Amino acid sequence: MAVIRDVMPAFDLLQPASAADAQKLLETYREDAWVMAGGMDSFDWLKDRIKKPKVLVDLSGVDELKGIRSTGDGVEIGAMTTLTEIANHPEIKKNYGLLSDAVERVASPQIRNQGTLGGNVSQDARCWYYRAGWPCYRAGGNECYADTPVGRNREHAIFGADRCVAVHPSDSAPALIALDAKFVIHNSKGEHVVDAEDFFVGPDIDITRLNMLNPGDLLTAIRIPSTWSGAKFYFEKVRDRNVWDFPLMNVASAMKLSGGNIDEMRIAVNAVAPRPLRLKAVEAAVRGKPADATTGEMAGKLAVQGAVPLQFNAYKIPLMRNLVKRAIGGVQETSWTS
Repeated sequence: MAVIRDVMPAFDLLQPASAADAQKLLETYREDAWVMAGGMDSFDWLKDRIKKPKVLVDLSGVDELKGIRSTGDGVEIGAMTTLTEIANHPEIKKNYGLLSDAVERVASPQIRNQGTLGGNVSQDARCWYYRAGWPCYRAGGNECYADTPVGRNREHAIFGADRCVAVHPSDSAPALIALDAKFVIHNSKGEHVVDAEDFFVGPDIDITRLNMLNPGDLLTAIRIPSTWSGAKFYFEKVRDRNVWDFPLMNVASAMKLSGGNIDEMRIAVNAVAPRPLRLKAVEAAVRGKPADATTGEMAGKLAVQGAVPLQFNAYKIPLMRNLVKRAIGGVQETSWTS
């Protein structure tokens, strides 16, 4: 466990009033700056003295990064918009209910009142070795302590491991991928827009981070196009406790149906790999087929091909198979072990 001390490490607190000022500060301080949104992830790092930035850039006073705005083709959500506001927003609930369902499963009401969408997708890995300051690969060391004969890895990856077996912890991420959302990033070169699935990176690309944000970058907004407005949505999260817990696994899907058959589908799972995993092979396999349990069974088996379990997380294979099955067939089962 981390050594807990009474006093956080010293840093300069900077509180910009505009996105432009915030971006300038990040560009000035770069690797020495820590960006704080709602603080749910930041305070854990700071109080345990694992992260020791020279400056903390607090975005809570940047009003232009908050709120939900209708656009000519969907909605734009400011990165500093709270999860509670998103969960309760009438347009999100009506047209993009997949996202409202996902963010409503995050942690507890108190945390959702403070936590932001930008923070939820940008949070760091929750592997206890890494969070406790062990010198693992992700922290710059030369060992993965979870992937050893004595390592504890019940919550870790069954796909995409490359030295590090930690998983991505976000609930909103797979929903945003299923909705084909776009992430808006600003830096000194201007605005850069990326697909949701490309925002996240695995250890094969960069083992020290979970997303593509570089020093000097600021995530300002997330845009959801109208493409999947009103589609048939499914979100399910499996966790140890009903509140204040990260997913053992979650699944998000959006389907367009015609006469009971699947015209088009996007489906993503999280907490199975170091980055949220879009299941493109499943999407292709179910196209044109009935949205029923038989198709779901086929898709579930396809989804877990290539999974490599660790010592304590083999349960994730049948869990993922059944979550994918239910996301397609709409079967509300309580058992996932069969």
